[in-house]
Amino acid sequence: MTAAGGAARPRLILASASPRRRELLGQLGVPFEVVVAQVTEHEESTTDPRVMVAHNAALKADWVAARQPDAVVLGADTTVFIDGAALNKPANGVEARAMLRRLSGRSHTVFTGLALRHVASGLKIDEGVASEVTFKTIYDAVIEAYLARVHTLDKAGGYGIQDHPELIIAGYSGSLSNIIGLPVDTTKQILTRGGLLP
Repeated sequence: MTAAGGAARPRLILASASPRRRELLGQLGVPFEVVVAQVTEHEESTTDPRVMVAHNAALKADWVAARQPDAVVLGADTTVFIDGAALNKPANGVEARAMLRRLSGRSHTVFTGLALRHVASGLKIDEGVASEVTFKTIYDAVIEAYLARVHTLDKAGGYGIQDHPELIIAGYSGSLSNIIGLPVDTTKQILTRGGLLP
C-alpha cells in the first residue's frame, strides 16, 4: 500500500488486547496488527480521569512504538467516572455488582485517551474524548440477569453499552464508539493526520 506521492505507508499497530477496539478500528478499513503492550497501567481511582486515560494510552503506545520504530502505533485507554472516582475493570463479581449499583439511576462520564506514535518520523499525537451515559434504576434481580448474560470483568465500570443495553441503559450523549472503547471519529482524524488515511 502506498500513500500519496508513492511513499510506502507505514504499518499500523493497535497496542491493545481489547476485542472491541479491534472491531471498531476494523471499521475504518485500514489494515493493522495487534501487539499487546506489556505495561502496568495506572489505575488509581482518585486520579483525574483525563490524566489517567491519557497516561495509560501513551504508556501502551510508547512501549510498542519503542520496539516497532517503523510502525505507527495506536494506544487507547477508557474509564468510567462518577462521584469523583474512576471505575476501572472490576476484579471480580462482587466489584462488578457494586459498580452497577453505584451507576443505577444516575449519569456518569466515559473518558478515552488516544495516543498515536511513529518513532521513525517523530509523530506524536494525543487526544481525549468524553461521553455521558445515564443508567436506568436497576435492582438486584436485573443486575444478576445482566451479569448472567455479559462478561463484565474486562470492561470499565463493569458494563458494556453494546451488551443488552435494554436492561441497564436509559440513554447516552456523545460518541457511542467511545463508550464501547474506541472513539471512531477521533481515531479516524488522528490516523488521517498520521498519514494512514487519505
